[in-house]
Amino acid sequence: MEALRADMFEEICPSTLLPFRIGPDKWAALVIRCLEDGPRRFSELRVPLARVTPKVLTQSLRALERDGFVRRTEVTAPVRRVTYELTDLGRGLLAQLYVLCNWTAEHWDDLLDARES
Repeated sequence: MEALRADMFEEICPSTLLPFRIGPDKWAALVIRCLEDGPRRFSELRVPLARVTPKVLTQSLRALERDGFVRRTEVTAPVRRVTYELTDLGRGLLAQLYVLCNWTAEHWDDLLDARES
C-alpha cells in the first residue's frame, strides 16, 4: 500500500470547504478518505492531517469507532501496534463522500464567496 501524501488535503482544497459533516466533526470525512485504501496507523494518518492536533485526531477516531465507521485493532506481540480501518458501514460512506466532494468542487467559488461575505 502506498504511503499517504502530505499534500493529500492542501489548505486551499475543496475538501476543507465541505459544508457537510459526516460523523462527529469536520475532520471525520478526511479521516475516512485516508482509510479508504486499507488499514493505517495513527502516525500515517498524521501525515496528510498535519493541521489536526493529535488530541483532536484521537477524538475523531474514537467517535468514528463509536459510531461504527472505523475499527481499531491493537496487536501487542511482538510490539504494540494499533491500526484503524473502515468497517463495512464506513466503506458504505465512500460513494456518498465522493458525491459531496464533487458537489463542493463544482460550487467552490460560491462557497468561497459566501464565507468571505
